[in-house]
Amino acid sequence: MSRCPFCAIVCKTLRPVSLASTVKAMEVPSHGDETILMVEDDELVLMSVQSLIESLGYRVVPARDGLDALEILRHDTPIDLLFTDVVMPGGMHGPELAAEARRLRPELKVLYTSGYPGSEYCGEGLTAHQLLSKPYEAYELAAKLREILEGRSA
Repeated sequence: MSRCPFCAIVCKTLRPVSLASTVKAMEVPSHGDETILMVEDDELVLMSVQSLIESLGYRVVPARDGLDALEILRHDTPIDLLFTDVVMPGGMHGPELAAEARRLRPELKVLYTSGYPGSEYCGEGLTAHQLLSKPYEAYELAAKLREILEGRSA
């Protein structure tokens, strides 16, 4: 079992999905030409959510923490969106990572996720439009990725 306090997302993505959820996910357009930098310290969650995002047609570049993500961004790897937890171990939380990432790539779009929607970090420059609360369904992730990538939110 995962040590992640948000294991509900793992359970939701590993169990069979309902037909209604599958239909909702299919209704959300996905473009296979975007690359998402996904920051997740829990291996099981990383593998599960990476697989889900890739099934939506995106390329995923995984990072284990904020420092790993910044190292990736320092190279020429094309990245369209940073998908990160708000609260992460290791001293660098999502809003801090996003601020540093945007210093390197000002055009970078950011989507946060959190199992702690009332977290103290939710006031640090992120809006409700940029936040996907855990646990979430595949169609919710698909819709939020498109919303952020197409610039339909702040």
